[in-house]
Amino acid sequence: MSSRIRVVVAKPGLDGHDRGAKVVARALRDAGMEVIYTGLHQTPEQIVETAIQEDADAVGLSVLSGAHMTLFRRVLQLLDERDARDIVVFGGGIIPDADLPELAQLGVAKIFTPGATTQSIVEWVRENVAQPVS
Repeated sequence: MSSRIRVVVAKPGLDGHDRGAKVVARALRDAGMEVIYTGLHQTPEQIVETAIQEDADAVGLSVLSGAHMTLFRRVLQLLDERDARDIVVFGGGIIPDADLPELAQLGVAKIFTPGATTQSIVEWVRENVAQPVS
C-alpha cells in the first residue's frame, strides 16, 4: 500500500508574490498529494528543515525575484549536507531559458516557466517523484 506524495511548496527569499505558489499548492493538493506550503520569505535553511521534518518527497520552489541561481544552489547544498538528496527539487517562476541548463546541472529536476499549466505540473510530479511505500 502506498501513501500520498508529500510536497513542500516554498517561496524563498524576499519575493512577496505568492499567488502562483498557492495555485500550484492547491492543484497538487486537489490531485491527492499532501502539500505543505511554507509561506513567504523563507530562507533555504528553513525550507530544507521543513522538508526534512515533514518527510517530504519533493520541494517546489517559486522564485520571481531573479535570485533563482543562488536560492536553488543553496537549497541543494543544504540537502546534500543533510544527506537528503533523495528529495526531488523542482521549481518555477521567472527564470531565463539560458539558466535552465545550469540549474539542471546543479540537480534541479524541473523548472516550470510562465505558461506552464497546473495539469502539466501535477503530471510531472506524479511521474517523477517516487511514491513512498508504507
